[in-house]
Amino acid sequence: MKRGFFTIMSAQFFSSLADNALFVGAVQLLRTSGAPEWQQAALVPMFALFYVILAPFVGAFADALPKGRVMLYSNGIKIVGCLMMLFGTHPLMSYAIVGLGAAAYSPAKYGILTELLPPSQLVKANGWIEGLTIASIILGVLLGGQLVGKIVSSYLLSFDCPLVDTAIDTAPEAAISVLIFVYMLAAWFNTRIPETGVPMRPLPKRVVSLLPDFWHCNLRLWRDRLGQISLATTTLFWGVSGNLRYIVLAWAAAALGYSVTQASALVGVVAIGTAVGAVAASLRMRLDQATLVLPLGIGMGLLVILLNFITNVWVAAPFLILLGGLGGFLVVPMNALLQHRGHNLMGAGRSIAVQNFNEQACILGLGAFYSLSTGMGLSAFGAITVFGVVVAGFMWVIKRWHAHNCKVHAADIAHLLEVARHDNLHG
Repeated sequence: MKRGFFTIMSAQFFSSLADNALFVGAVQLLRTSGAPEWQQAALVPMFALFYVILAPFVGAFADALPKGRVMLYSNGIKIVGCLMMLFGTHPLMSYAIVGLGAAAYSPAKYGILTELLPPSQLVKANGWIEGLTIASIILGVLLGGQLVGKIVSSYLLSFDCPLVDTAIDTAPEAAISVLIFVYMLAAWFNTRIPETGVPMRPLPKRVVSLLPDFWHCNLRLWRDRLGQISLATTTLFWGVSGNLRYIVLAWAAAALGYSVTQASALVGVVAIGTAVGAVAASLRMRLDQATLVLPLGIGMGLLVILLNFITNVWVAAPFLILLGGLGGFLVVPMNALLQHRGHNLMGAGRSIAVQNFNEQACILGLGAFYSLSTGMGLSAFGAITVFGVVVAGFMWVIKRWHAHNCKVHAADIAHLLEVARHDNLHG
């Protein structure tokens, strides 16, 4: 791997670490203020909101500037969202601004991989970036849980800044103030990312013209015989995984009586399994083998349903590791295949923006459904059942869809897989 790759990994790690710790802090901030349950569940779709709204524009923006600079600006936006939360703006609105920064960050984060590395290293690079992202999720939720816990928060609140009245009076506020410095560290790493030398694609004079261009890119990926399968799979996976983060918190409270600090450790347990699965996939899978992992998605959905029958943490921990492991092994090769097809069809930034739009639209839709259902009285156990059925059912449909493509469009599929195999060997 090139030296600049590890600088990108460091920047991604700390930015994602703060994102996940902030989620726990925002949940606790809403709970301590007496906000209803549906508002806590709404944090997930609010984070996804700007991913969907700005999807036609952020990909082109990432392709128009050096991607390290785009990542730097994005972390600045996340800091603004944290400051809004500290100075009294509603946590849902503030967290949406942090999501705005994340929406701008993502096309640059993934797009720079295809600029910096040859196709033969894309699966390995995705294994690294997903593995480190999952590690940041593990440490992030644990960090957030500890920051809002009694021991650490009491120490933070006892610290006085001379001559400055910070007005930070609660544990969640103290946690958020610490996370601002983590975002600043990620921003420093952004300044160290080298330029790749890839020619920039300037933004059009009329930004609104990006809408038909984005729609065209969306259609191109959905019409591509391999792009549509990888896009459908990653869309469903991240749609469910994004909401599962909160559902595990709700399930741990209902089934085990856990606090936010205790439950955050179980979210980390799922992430441990995902990291192991991601690393295993990066070592064993090639681009042309990516579609072989589709059955794992069905198994993942069935395991989600079985979570309802677990009431012991010693059974839950290995079970959640297995659940995460299946997801990690599924998403890494599919992500790499999607990036490969998107890069060939329309360029890295635009293809990642299309991917983010579909994935975050799924998170937004499922999150809104879960939040609405919670407001109407659906329990955590009922939500888990619904999510498990959705995953298993739709993954079965995607598997049948790919089988149909292989039967009806055998020559096209064989050619695309041969291109992927050739690029993997000689890129």
